[in-house]
Amino acid sequence: MIEPYNAVGLIPTMWGVSERADIMRNIEHQAHMVKAACWLTGLDLPVKLIAFPEGALQGFNDEVLDLDHATFANSCAIDIPGPETDALGEIARQYGVFVMAQAKARHPEWADRFFNVGFIIDPSGAVILRHYKTMPLFPVEHSMCPHDVYDWWIDRYGRNLDAFWPVVDTPIGRLGIMMANEGSYPENARGLAMNGCELVYRASIPLPAAANDYFEIQTRARALDNNMYVLAPNVGTYYLTKDSEAPIDAFGGNSILADYRGQVVGQLRYGGVSTWVCGPVHIEALRHHRASSLWSNWMKDLRTEMFQMIYEQPIYPKNLYAERAPYTHAEYQTEVIDRQVALMHERGIWVPPDRGGNSA
Repeated sequence: MIEPYNAVGLIPTMWGVSERADIMRNIEHQAHMVKAACWLTGLDLPVKLIAFPEGALQGFNDEVLDLDHATFANSCAIDIPGPETDALGEIARQYGVFVMAQAKARHPEWADRFFNVGFIIDPSGAVILRHYKTMPLFPVEHSMCPHDVYDWWIDRYGRNLDAFWPVVDTPIGRLGIMMANEGSYPENARGLAMNGCELVYRASIPLPAAANDYFEIQTRARALDNNMYVLAPNVGTYYLTKDSEAPIDAFGGNSILADYRGQVVGQLRYGGVSTWVCGPVHIEALRHHRASSLWSNWMKDLRTEMFQMIYEQPIYPKNLYAERAPYTHAEYQTEVIDRQVALMHERGIWVPPDRGGNSA
């Protein structure tokens, strides 16, 4: 039986990196946050899980500055495992917690390329799960994703749920990762749920999405639709470089922990300076709900034969970066976004707007 515990999502200050060595400053800062969070949150229930949000280690300079992909891969991306995951592993050992985190990281079989990778570390300090982000934040994120090299990915990892939505079974429940924009698409959460997930990491998302409620609405919906916990901490103040004097809250807060009924059990509206969101996790209650509800344990009623028809025609192009580096911001607009919108119109899925009329 899994006893109730508290999960903590850090909302840290971060400094964007210009070289890999800069990452350790962020980890050192966040280690102090973990100490405070475990002490104070542990006064209620024991803390068993700490989530470091997306961007906490490196910031988002590859995206914000539209940096060359290969240059960032070779100067700022990490290896997993490596010194950075070792440092997080030491935090996990010190406090006896599982750590969920993210980094732009290289793949050993793709030279001059990096992926956006979520990972989980157990209380012994070992990396026990790697998740390669399936849906970058279009159009600004420069990292590769599995669909960009789809044929190679299937050949390397197989055509199965573990290849795209891996889940690890642990003493605190079955854990998985769904970063930022992945949570904007219900299929990613459903893939994790169908693979047995019970608690999902979803972080971070910038303004205006956080302020316009996208983040909370999507996060709670993903939790409710799949009867699972979703821990969604956002990052706090962002310094563009290690020498920047101007702090920017580009993310807008609204960090939450939603439970298996879609209800908020932990929330912090404010972003800003370093803090955290926390709340209770009752895995046995989740399992009881899934087994006992007559109605709101939705997945038992999926009519999969019908739903498959929705996706029979491909939409987004696979293997986009199998032969080239990811596009710059401007290139992505013309080469991908404009073509995708035209495709939706051509197929009659969307009706083109009346360019001569008024729009709301």
